[in-house]
Amino acid sequence: MQNSIHMPLQQKLKELQHAKQALLATNFYNFETLDGILKAAFSEGKSVILQLTKGSIEYLGLPVAMKLARAMLKLYGVEGWVHLDHGDSYELVAACLDEGFDSVMIDASEKSFSENVRITRRVVTLAKQYGANVEAELGYIAKLGQKNSELGYTEPTEAKLFVEETGVDALAVAIGSAHGFYKAEPKLDIGRLAEINRETEAVLVLHGASGIPGDLLRQAIQNGICKINLATEIKDTFMQTLRDSLQSNMEIDLRRVFPFATNAVAKLVQNKIRDIELKKS
Repeated sequence: MQNSIHMPLQQKLKELQHAKQALLATNFYNFETLDGILKAAFSEGKSVILQLTKGSIEYLGLPVAMKLARAMLKLYGVEGWVHLDHGDSYELVAACLDEGFDSVMIDASEKSFSENVRITRRVVTLAKQYGANVEAELGYIAKLGQKNSELGYTEPTEAKLFVEETGVDALAVAIGSAHGFYKAEPKLDIGRLAEINRETEAVLVLHGASGIPGDLLRQAIQNGICKINLATEIKDTFMQTLRDSLQSNMEIDLRRVFPFATNAVAKLVQNKIRDIELKKS
């Protein structure tokens, strides 16, 4: 099995980019979801990115969240990185870098192009001092409860300019995915993705992978996606399984109840890891 001591995430993503492969980036929310994710990564012999949002950091506490992630990676012997997902301020990014995060995302995508560039460039300058990977977002990737629209899709020429002006390592692109659940079969603009990939050498990231079929994920990978984010399905799987188990018994010992939900998360992540593997003919 791999060792939890790892290469810089920038290097890993570049290797995947050249090989037309992708890394699964999974959000965790507590010990149980983290344990499920790492069970899956260990069983599949795969590396994984562990992601924390501002909300999860506030819930767990920054030092606790970081130490928990590092300790569990070491326990399982999984190659992994800790990443700030959708960081909304320079101050949060700085705190995460000080805590030892391998990678940070600054999300100024809802601001103007010039403001997004300014904020992202500032974060890139800071992160270089730590040797950390930086991800940004360009375009409109609908968040939970928001409407998806082609009007907000990432423009290839803007992506090229954005990367050149910021020096960002990874770019989350808007090509039809959305955060949360899909009300209809998700469609990705693979042609647009391929054009963005031709315009820039930055690593491309797909947010909103929950509910996207495996064949569509593999098409995205073949056209430049190297990092695939998974969050909503992890939360939903954990909570639905927990609800079902609580309805069927009167157990009061959480140590006997939570493992059902943890194992369900492990199965979900295991299947996602397999989904993004290139199928051999």
